[in-house]
Amino acid sequence: MASEAPVCLIENAEGQLRPNQQALEILSAITQPVVVVAIVGFYRTGKSYLMNKLAGRNTGFSMGSTIQSHTKGIWMWCVPHPQKPGHTLVLLDTEGLGDVEKGDNQNDCWIFALAVLLSSTFVYNSMGAINQQAMDQLHYVTELTDRIRSRASPDQEDEVEDSAEFVSFFPDFMWVLRDMTLRLEADGQSLTADEYLENSLKLKQGTSEEDKNYYLPRFCIRKFFPRRKCFVFCPPTDWRRLSELESLHNDELDSDFVQQVAEFCSFVFSSSKAKALPGGAEVNGAQLGILVQTYLDSINSGTLPCLENAVMILAKHKNQEAVQKATECYTVKIAQKLRLPTDTLQELLDVHAACEKEAIAVFMKHSLKDDKREFQEKLVATIEEYKENFMQQNEAASRSYCLATLEKLAEPLRESISRRDFSVPDGHRLYLEARKKVEQDYEQVSRKGVKANEVLQDFLKSQITIEDSILQSDKALTDGQKAMAAEQAKKEVDEKEVELRRQQQKEQKQVKEAQKITLSENMAQLEKKLEREKENLLREKTHELKALKELLPEGVGKQYDDLRREAEKRKKEIETISKIVEWGVSVLHDTLVNVLSSTVRRFIRHL
Repeated sequence: MASEAPVCLIENAEGQLRPNQQALEILSAITQPVVVVAIVGFYRTGKSYLMNKLAGRNTGFSMGSTIQSHTKGIWMWCVPHPQKPGHTLVLLDTEGLGDVEKGDNQNDCWIFALAVLLSSTFVYNSMGAINQQAMDQLHYVTELTDRIRSRASPDQEDEVEDSAEFVSFFPDFMWVLRDMTLRLEADGQSLTADEYLENSLKLKQGTSEEDKNYYLPRFCIRKFFPRRKCFVFCPPTDWRRLSELESLHNDELDSDFVQQVAEFCSFVFSSSKAKALPGGAEVNGAQLGILVQTYLDSINSGTLPCLENAVMILAKHKNQEAVQKATECYTVKIAQKLRLPTDTLQELLDVHAACEKEAIAVFMKHSLKDDKREFQEKLVATIEEYKENFMQQNEAASRSYCLATLEKLAEPLRESISRRDFSVPDGHRLYLEARKKVEQDYEQVSRKGVKANEVLQDFLKSQITIEDSILQSDKALTDGQKAMAAEQAKKEVDEKEVELRRQQQKEQKQVKEAQKITLSENMAQLEKKLEREKENLLREKTHELKALKELLPEGVGKQYDDLRREAEKRKKEIETISKIVEWGVSVLHDTLVNVLSSTVRRFIRHL
C-alpha cells in the first residue's frame, strides 16, 4: 500500500513523541517486506530534498526556505520499491537536529535513536567536510548506549556487553556530505568517498579529555555500524537559488550534483536491505508499525527501548498471524481436495497429510522466534482438531449414504417378508438367496466409505430374528437341518464382527501412522528453518567478530578490555550456534508427542 504523500509517523508535540494513528493504519496494510531508509541531520541541510528524490518526486517532504526547521517529528512516505518487486520502500524524514527554537537536546537524542531503531539504512546528512566539529555534532551516536538496551535484563557483569548486541539490529550507515568544496585527499593522495570516510574514522591513542572527545564518536560509529558508505555532493546551484531547489529542473542545477544525486539514489535502491530482525527475518509494514508503537510506549513510560522486548512483542504478533495463515491454508486446501465420503480412511489421511505439509510450510515462512514451540504446538493441535472433525464428517457422510443405499437395495426383500413369500416350504433357502442378493448388490456400490461394513453388519443383525422365524417355520427342513442353519447364521454374523474389528484395528494403525507423519513433517520443516536461521546467525556473528577484531588493536584502556571480552563472547556464541537445530527439534518432538498421543486416544475411545 503506497501513500500518495508523506504523513507524520511520530508526532513531536510539546516535547512528547507519540505515534500518528493514520500512519500506523497505512503501515498495518503493508504485508510486503519493507526497506526503511531514514535520514537524520541538522535542520536546513537539505535532508528532505534527498528523500523526495528517493520517492521519485521533486516535492513531497516539506523543505522550507528559511532558517527555521520545517519537519517536526518523523515523517513517513511509503512507495513501491523501484527495483525490488514485492517490497515497499519506506522513507523516514526526521526533524532537524539542533533547532535552537526547540532547545531540547534530549528530544533530538530520541529522534536520532528512533531513526536508528526503525531503519535498515540510516543516512546521516551534514554540511561540508568531516572534521572534529562534524564529529562533535554527531555526539548522538555516543549516547545510543544511554538510549537503547539490547536485552531486557542484562546482568551487571554484562552491562558493558549489552551494547555489543546493537550491531545485529542496527542499520547500514551512510554519511552524506553536502556542499562539499574540498578535494578528497590525504597525504597528497586522492581518496574515494568511502576511503575518505574510513580515513576520518581512524582512532588515535590518548587519555586527555580532548583525546576522548576525538576517540569516542569515531569508536562508536565503527563499533555500532560496521557496514558504512559515504557520498559527497557538491553545491547544487548558486546559494541565492537554494530556496527554489525543489522547483529547479536538472538543467538548472550543477551537472555534477545531478549525477551525484542519481548515484546516491541508485545505490540506495540496489543495496539497501529489507528491515530485518536478528537471524534474518524480514519485517513487513504492519510489523514496523508494531515496532514504532513498542518503542514509543517505552520512551513515554520512562524506560529505555529494548530490542529483545520489541522482538518478543513482534514475535508474538507474527506467530499468531503465522498460525492463522497456516490454518487458513489447511482449511482452504482440504476443502478443495477432499470429497466426502472417502472410500477409505487412508484416502482422507493422505489428503490431510498433503494439506498439512503446505500449512506447516506457511507457518515456517511467517513464524519468528517460536523458541518454546508453543505456536507450532498450537498449529498442530488446531489442525488435529480439524482432522478429527473431518473424520467425523466422513463417518457421518458414509453412514448416511450407506443407510440410504441399503434401504433402497433391501426394499424388495422387505416387501417379500411383508407378503410372507418366505413362509413356505424351502422358504429359508429363498430368503437366504434374496438377502444374499442384497449383500452382493451392496458390495457393488462404489465409495460407500468407512462405515460400509458397520452399516451392513447392523443390517444383518436386524435380520437375525426374521431369519430365525422363517427358519423355524420352514417345514421342508428337519430339526437337525434347522439347527445347522442357525449355527451357520451365527457363524456368518461372528465372521462379520471379526472383519469389522480388523477394519477398526487397521484404521487405528493408520491414525497412528498419520501421527508419525505429522511429527516427522513438523520436525523436518523446523530443522530446515533452523538450519537457515543458523546460517544467518553464523554470518551475523562472524561479521560482528571480524569487525571487533579490526577494532581491537585501536582500543584504548577500558574500551580495549571491553572489545576483547566482546570478541571472546562472539567466539563462544559461534561455537554454540550449531546446537540451535538439535535443541529446537528436541523441544518440538517432546511437545508434539503429547499433543498427538491425545488424538490417538480420542480416536480409540471413539471406536
